[in-house]
Amino acid sequence: MSSSAYTHQDSSNSKTWLLMLSFVGLVVGIGFVFSQVFNNPVILYGAVAFSIIMNVGSYWFSDKVAIASSGAQPADEDQYRELHRMVENLSITAGIPKPRVYIIPDQVPNAFATGRNKKHAAIAVTQGLLQILDRAELEGVIAHEMAHIRNQDMLVSTMAVVLAGFISLLADFFLRATLFGGMRGSDDSRGGGLFILIGFGLAVLAPIFGTLLRLAVSRSREYMADASGALLTRYPEGLASALEKIHASSQRMGPMKKAHSATAHLFIANPFGARIGKTMSSFFATHPPAEERIQRLRQMDM
Repeated sequence: MSSSAYTHQDSSNSKTWLLMLSFVGLVVGIGFVFSQVFNNPVILYGAVAFSIIMNVGSYWFSDKVAIASSGAQPADEDQYRELHRMVENLSITAGIPKPRVYIIPDQVPNAFATGRNKKHAAIAVTQGLLQILDRAELEGVIAHEMAHIRNQDMLVSTMAVVLAGFISLLADFFLRATLFGGMRGSDDSRGGGLFILIGFGLAVLAPIFGTLLRLAVSRSREYMADASGALLTRYPEGLASALEKIHASSQRMGPMKKAHSATAHLFIANPFGARIGKTMSSFFATHPPAEERIQRLRQMDM
């Protein structure tokens, strides 16, 4: 049975915010337990401030970092006139300013969007992507990236990174304080031992749960960008066909020349290659399975 693109979009958006609420709940729970174990909340406030400053800084310069790490260069308007025209037309349809356009000198087909907001956004595509896709397929990919910008996925991703970083920082602080005898406070109370035991469990497991939630948010936003991109072009088959070609090429060609784990979630497909992504557990993947994305697109009614 086919389903509406709006249904897929709403479902992905709801799932993302449910994951973010779970993330916040995990952070609050960890903060509460650790505050019961230690009698020095100033240290915890410092950990929060440090995590936020570091991650907000990363968010503010995210476009420069992503573009530099991928080796992308500005796309010449004369040489890539059709690409610029396509980006401009889709940005008008999406109701956002035209993003800057970049070319990545890599034969592996891929693309990403970056930028801290709609006015400071960029779209980068590889040379390989331009060579293997026809116009409708390329339009589907550009629309997907445009959807990331319009949906403010960079902000959502940064929120996830901030929360995951905060969790890891708290866990590391707890283990170090315990190791060097910095634990004080509620030991003399009846529940002190229980809080310490819970604290140990959280310190070990929370960073893993935090990472899983961050990756789940990333996968959810990919589904949403697929649905939103299909709404922009009114032609889901274009993106579905493009994903088939990208996936097949990734299996054959392997990773991109400048693939980085820090920016892997930005790309429309895993830059480390489909074969590497296939061996990983789906829980630890930055992208949903290509087969499932293609199936969802082909079930959409426009």
